[in-house]
Amino acid sequence: MERLIEMYRKKLRFTSTAFIRSTMYEINWDARLIGIRGARGVGKTTLLLQHIKRNFQQDERTLYVSLDNIYFSDNRLYDFADRFVKRGGTRLYLDEVHKYPHWSQELKNIYDDMPELQIIFTGSSLLEILNSRADLSRRAIVYEMQGLSFREYLNYNLQTSLPVLSLSDLLERHTQTAEELTASLKVLEHFPRYLRHGYYPYYNELPDLYPQRVEEVVNMTLEVELPQLRGVDISYLPKIKQLLLIISESAPFIPNISKLSERIGITRNALLTYLSVLAESKLTYNLLKSAFGISRLQKPDKIYLENTNLMYVLSFSEANIGNIRETFFANQLKKSHQVTMSEASDFLVDGIYTFEIGGKRKGYSQIEGIPNGFIVADDIEIGFGNKIPLWMMGFLY
Repeated sequence: MERLIEMYRKKLRFTSTAFIRSTMYEINWDARLIGIRGARGVGKTTLLLQHIKRNFQQDERTLYVSLDNIYFSDNRLYDFADRFVKRGGTRLYLDEVHKYPHWSQELKNIYDDMPELQIIFTGSSLLEILNSRADLSRRAIVYEMQGLSFREYLNYNLQTSLPVLSLSDLLERHTQTAEELTASLKVLEHFPRYLRHGYYPYYNELPDLYPQRVEEVVNMTLEVELPQLRGVDISYLPKIKQLLLIISESAPFIPNISKLSERIGITRNALLTYLSVLAESKLTYNLLKSAFGISRLQKPDKIYLENTNLMYVLSFSEANIGNIRETFFANQLKKSHQVTMSEASDFLVDGIYTFEIGGKRKGYSQIEGIPNGFIVADDIEIGFGNKIPLWMMGFLY
């Protein structure tokens, strides 16, 4: 245990708290069992260490460990937690729980047998809380973590403290809010940069290697997490990669399931399963006409890559600007809102608001006569009436 404590203290020393993600303020840190899921590279580890550093830096009753540490290849998590509690420990932060076999059963046992211990854990976006053998859904409060919003990207890179906007406030006051924000900020200078490399926080570490690192994240997700967490046969990985490439070349992709399954050489049900798994892994986003009664074997109406950075990295051709705009909108809205396909336009949000996405000259014809219809336009700093700048959708978290 001493070696793990030494490694934890070293990590804590090198953790900066200069920039804090909005997720930090969304979590109820008083709950006894907290789970944080998210794709590789979105900042889950940093979030845990920052929370400790800001609140319990000198508290010896607090400990962080990563379950991919070699120590846990020959030591049970339950026994480790038991020793920690007997030494007076009260808060245990567990990173990468999906790397540890039987993590859910042991977490359940720790929760039930050690009521004095609070546990905060992180894991892959593929982590199954509800369907795991030990059902943690009644015990754990689980949060989803996305990559940086455009607002967070600006705060991170410009050392600003721009506030989060609610969707209702944005729709009602977007002109005044945009005027206030753009008085001291050249948003249209920064927005294209965000679309290319602003989603994953590690861009600033080695900017020149960012595309390669994004590719590594994609490959690790496909080659390690899908077989480990979804039981995908590794012999099918080339077909899944082929499927992801097809989506990346034409996102938003309107799938013809029969033709696509024939092209890739897999059954219809296998194809629908892989489309679902790609979405669960946060590599793609499935847009449906209805948010109710969703099943794994339901055909998506449109498929997007999960974020715009993936579009620039995975596609061998120049990404279509219209597709980039729609992908950005869907990515920023889906974190806190229900996003479905609109019969009349591009998106229906929360079953109330209709949005048509386009460039600065986009007309109103497609939302004419639609209550709560809005044009979301790229390449404008300030909107008017029902025309809202696209960049402002990046201020919702």
